[in-house]
This record gives sequence, C-alpha cells and structure tokens, in this order.
Amino acid sequence: MSVEFNHTIVLSRDREKSARFLAEILGLEVGAPAGVFLPVTTANGVTLDFLTIDADIPMQHYAFLVSEDEFDEALARLVAARIPIQADPHGNHPRKINRHDGGRGVYFLDPAGHGLEIITRPYGTDPSSPLNGVTEDVPGAV
Repeated sequence: MSVEFNHTIVLSRDREKSARFLAEILGLEVGAPAGVFLPVTTANGVTLDFLTIDADIPMQHYAFLVSEDEFDEALARLVAARIPIQADPHGNHPRKINRHDGGRGVYFLDPAGHGLEIITRPYGTDPSSPLNGVTEDVPGAV
C-alpha cells in the first residue's frame, strides 16, 4: 500500500465557524459531525477535522492545490467577503496574488488565525518561470 495523507485535526475557537469558512471559500461541503469533530473533505479524500478548544491556538499553515477556475472562484469569494489577501505569507504584498512557477497563489487567514493558501501549481514545478517573484494586484481586494 502506498502512503497517503488521510486527515488532520484543525484546532479552532469555533469549529462551525472555521469549517464553514473554509468550505465556503473553497466551494466544499461541511460534513456531518463525527463526535467532537466537524469534517471538511477535499477532492483527493483528505479530511480536515475541525475541533473547538478553549486554549491558545498556535498558527498552522494549510495549502490547497486548486484548478485555475477554482482559484478564480475562491479569489472572488475572498474579495466579495472583504477578507484580506496577500501574495506572500509575511504580508509584504497585500491585496496581491503571486505567480510562482507560472501559476497563481494567494494567502489569507481563517477565523482561528491559521494561515491558508490556495495555489494553482505546486511549488518547484517550474523554477525557471519568468513569473517567479511576480505579484499582481487584485482589484477590490482588502
């Protein structure tokens, strides 16, 4: 059997709020509660099990590979919801997307403060792309 990533637990202050946020932005469904967990499953079968806790939550990073059309749809949802976006994880390029490896990528925070990222090409797939290091403004972005 080959090794596959199956699921992870995502800590939040409000599992419902965080799960619905991710599902709305990515165009996914929130599953039925499974005990203390509220699942969101991606197209490749990986489940993010949201768990409400009453404690300090360290920031985690979750990146999602999407198609060009899915990227456009998610970006439009982020802009419409006035969720701040940036082209890099450090916030040096607010209101922009990146063009790494000839694709597109954007970073934003979820309600629990986790760093989320959507990309259209896996990093390192085109290290000689002339678009590496390029950012683009997103009209209407905050």
